[in-house]
Amino acid sequence: MNRLDVLNQIRRVGVVAILRMDATEKVIPVADALQQGGVHVIEITMGTPGVLRLIGQIAAQRPEILVGVGSVLDAETARMALHAGAKFIVTPVTKKEIIETGHRYDAPVLSGAFTPGEILTAFEAGADVVKVFPAESLGIPYLKAVLAPMPQLQLIPTGGVTVDNVGDWLRAGAFAVGVGSTLTDKQLIAEGNYGAITERARRMIEAVQQARKG
Repeated sequence: MNRLDVLNQIRRVGVVAILRMDATEKVIPVADALQQGGVHVIEITMGTPGVLRLIGQIAAQRPEILVGVGSVLDAETARMALHAGAKFIVTPVTKKEIIETGHRYDAPVLSGAFTPGEILTAFEAGADVVKVFPAESLGIPYLKAVLAPMPQLQLIPTGGVTVDNVGDWLRAGAFAVGVGSTLTDKQLIAEGNYGAITERARRMIEAVQQARKG
């Protein structure tokens, strides 16, 4: 897949599930549960033990899952993750060298930003999508306000996105949404209740599809 293919798939699904987990052995079962519910775009953060091995394993054994790496803070980490099999890079802040590294390997970069100035800087630095983080701090009206004078931006709000409000984010103009604990509830994971995770993913995708119907 090239950079455009990956971006199109992220937009089509509409949801990037964020996995930030300590229990390494549960990462792949959670990824499978999410995929079964229709959320097959997954970001595994660098804080997850064995993250590069897990990315490589999913990339090789689960071609139906589009796996990326999150919480990337430097170009070398981005390079190692892409070599391991990551298809996209997500950062909490904007660093031009990370964007350049991603593009060198034909992979999109979702760069984190918060203020309108930071968001525009990320866009001008070449970020494929700007991750508005933490989105819950200012909410949906903020997203609309940023897009009003800068409709060329592709924004992915992350933080505070739920099944109940995902449609509102998309109707406000979001390219897609980043979702963590709503989909990867720690209690459900601890219990091994993967069926409940699949059901949450299914409901999230249904809400996305409903919003896009208008």
